[in-house]
Amino acid sequence: MIANLSGRVGVAKKTKVEKLTNCDPVEDLGSDEAIAIFMAEAFLTNDAGYISHALGVVARAKGMAQIASQTGLSREQLYRSFSEKGNPTLKTTLALMKALGIELTAEVQKAA
Repeated sequence: MIANLSGRVGVAKKTKVEKLTNCDPVEDLGSDEAIAIFMAEAFLTNDAGYISHALGVVARAKGMAQIASQTGLSREQLYRSFSEKGNPTLKTTLALMKALGIELTAEVQKAA
């Protein structure tokens, strides 16, 4: 028996609860096309934190040791900078994007 907020007593029903598992997006980034789609969607958020974290996810997919070697940055610095709470500099972001083969392009915004 369970009492609700009104003080009434009722019978609690048993429900089956499914366990959720963690999903690592790295597993879905096996091709350059998948990475391009992933990053395009991240850029659409206009959320700097989300974008930098997405870059970190792509770096993990490509291999953080290889990316560290290509950028001249330590693996630790890359993990820290591109974590969910990271705040990478523009210089670090551009170095990572170059190593990942991702380019920034400028476009005039379309009038609403």
